[in-house]
Amino acid sequence: MKLKSRRFRELQAKVEERAYAPLDALNLLKETATAKFPESAEAHIRLGIDPKYTDQQLRTTVVLPKGTGQQIRVAVIARGEKVAEARAAGADVAGSDELIDEIQGGRLDFDKLIATPDIMPKVAKLGKLLGPKGLMPSPKGGTVTFDLAGAINEFKAGKLEYRADRTGIVHILFGKAAFPTDDLLLNLKALQESVDRNRPAGAKGRYWRSLFVSATMGPAIEVDFNALRDLKLNEAA
Repeated sequence: MKLKSRRFRELQAKVEERAYAPLDALNLLKETATAKFPESAEAHIRLGIDPKYTDQQLRTTVVLPKGTGQQIRVAVIARGEKVAEARAAGADVAGSDELIDEIQGGRLDFDKLIATPDIMPKVAKLGKLLGPKGLMPSPKGGTVTFDLAGAINEFKAGKLEYRADRTGIVHILFGKAAFPTDDLLLNLKALQESVDRNRPAGAKGRYWRSLFVSATMGPAIEVDFNALRDLKLNEAA
């Protein structure tokens, strides 16, 4: 069993075993972000779904209004004039068959991969390489599209793809711990609304089971998700 560091134990002692009001939880998250590097703010949402059933799977996107705090490198695989269009729209990497070959050879210097629908049959052969890394383009994730400029701009501005894992838990960052608390709250609220809006058709009974937030190297802090769901956007702003 891995021993917890003294730093972590001291931070964990600050967290009570109860569900905090959203603003209080985020203030505590910031207080416990004491690592020597800029930590992300993470959310861990346990849902009442069983993803082994197709009608209980959750995979979608959310646009964080205050961004992610990260510089996102976007790669695009397309054909013909669409390659030039992608470059003009701000893609960091853009190409066609040659880019597919480079990725197959190990090139992975990007955070998001977008592809046009007409080239997806060729991109499909990269599934075993890209799938485990969460980089495989998909229509549900908004990464298979002819609207390259729109997709590139959205992902660079703070759009994230997320999915529930096999246990029904969503793990996702929603900003940087250094963000102002109000900005983190706006992002967390946007995430909550996205999860509710995309509730799987087969989800029965209580949908939300728990919500925890933490800094990258900080302790988990439980959030009162009902209070978050009841929060109006103008109250969060």
